[in-house]
Amino acid sequence: MSQRTTIGNGSLTATIDAAGAQLVSLALNGAEYLWQQDPTWWDRSAPVLFPLVGAPGVVPQQSAAGECRIPKHGFARDFDHRVIEVSPDGDAVTYELTDTPATRALYPYAFNLRMTYAITGPATLTQTFRVENTGTEPMPFSVGGHPAFNVPMPGAGTEAFEDYELRFTEPWTATSPKIVEGGLMSYDDPFAIINDTDTLPLTRSCFDFDTIVLRDVPESTVTLRGRTSGHGVRVDFPGFDFIGIWSAQPDAPFVALEPWTGHAARNTDDDILEHRDNVTILVPGAVDERSFSVTVF
Repeated sequence: MSQRTTIGNGSLTATIDAAGAQLVSLALNGAEYLWQQDPTWWDRSAPVLFPLVGAPGVVPQQSAAGECRIPKHGFARDFDHRVIEVSPDGDAVTYELTDTPATRALYPYAFNLRMTYAITGPATLTQTFRVENTGTEPMPFSVGGHPAFNVPMPGAGTEAFEDYELRFTEPWTATSPKIVEGGLMSYDDPFAIINDTDTLPLTRSCFDFDTIVLRDVPESTVTLRGRTSGHGVRVDFPGFDFIGIWSAQPDAPFVALEPWTGHAARNTDDDILEHRDNVTILVPGAVDERSFSVTVF
């Protein structure tokens, strides 16, 4: 088993696995909120998505630096990351992944990816992505989180999946593209998600098209909560233009809330990585840093 590190503040604890720098536990007073990798539905819990979010589309992709063979959701989740710092108070840890011959076979760029997990409130964990272009070519990439949470939540009693809802900070109206064959994203026939309201009740049919993809969410905040128990999680994701909301069909007992800077290839995209919607282009020597936080209650 790879190295695991636990950080905490006395009430909230988070455990991260060096394999993929993946969060594998988020517990408040011993109650586990994070999905625990049951392979019956999904064998991960919160993978780090880099340098791509979602399906790659045409493989190989082309880029200014050469051919790319990046798998779905990138490759950072498939490599061991090195612990480079643990805070003196034991409430934060930073991991590092740098390019190697193995990563360059997939993505011909030099990079430094640092993932920091920090307890930033009584019940809040903040996850920070720091991407540095250490090469000589402008570097196209996307990053994202993929934490999945137990539904029902701990302490929820007899609540069922359908007793949960997504809450937004204000009423708004949104549609979602559909995920179609090959994991591609299609805007040809978007489906209605929310219409002038701040609440989306969860049903299994919400995931008929795999993943709900929302853009420009009010105040970049979404809350998943049980209507009866009041238990839930809030994700705040400033700096991430999208959030994906996913649960495995037909009956997985979790919901993933996924802040993304980019998304899966569209069914109309060509094979040029730089042409993807919302791709970030980082010039040599530059650093891109952004964070999202998870608050449990």
